[in-house]
Amino acid sequence: MNEKQRVYRFLTGVDDANFCHRVTEALSKGWELHGSPSYAYDAEARVMKCGQAVTKLVEPFDYSRDVVLGAL
Repeated sequence: MNEKQRVYRFLTGVDDANFCHRVTEALSKGWELHGSPSYAYDAEARVMKCGQAVTKLVEPFDYSRDVVLGAL
């Protein structure tokens, strides 16, 4: 039986169309939403920022911090 390995990413960015496109792109590549989005005010930059966790099941691999998760 070939079990899949789950990988995790947390996408962040300014609350704008670019952030929405990044999340949509991840979804189109097989990533799935994980939990609710976060939304917070960045007082230093004076902008609202968003965050969304996404996960994906992939073929097992030897994990290391050098892995580019967005490329999976």
